[in-house]
Amino acid sequence: MDAKKILIAAVILAVIVLIFSFTKLATTGCVSASSLPDGSCTPGTVFTDATKDDICRPGYSASVRDVSSSLKREVYESYGIYNHSTGEYEVDHLIPLELGGSNDITNLWPEPADPRPGFHEKDKVENYLHDQVCSGRMQLEEAQNAIATNWTSVYEKIK
Repeated sequence: MDAKKILIAAVILAVIVLIFSFTKLATTGCVSASSLPDGSCTPGTVFTDATKDDICRPGYSASVRDVSSSLKREVYESYGIYNHSTGEYEVDHLIPLELGGSNDITNLWPEPADPRPGFHEKDKVENYLHDQVCSGRMQLEEAQNAIATNWTSVYEKIK
């Protein structure tokens, strides 16, 4: 490799390092706002190949669920939670598996039970939106956007 190519590669590498040094990583400094996750840490991600037919098939969620204990620990730590009581939080998928949500850390956050609405109420929203999609009353992408944007507003409409 000649000197010009080495210089170009070094400049490209330096630019990449510079970009990443100013980018907030999805695994540090996350702060939950009441019942909603930190959008810069947990924007919500989906399995891009999940379809309405997939998610409406009985057993779909169980077939794709894959969140290890170590990933759960990483999720808690990213939000600064190092100790908690059983039932105080659950590591939840912002976009639930039943709506095609992924198991990636950018779709997970430690959702509190309290204040309400908490994770029990979000479960009702997930079931409602799943029913809407599977009955054909709502498009999958619309349901994914509704729950990722502000699931509590959906809850207020259906409670």
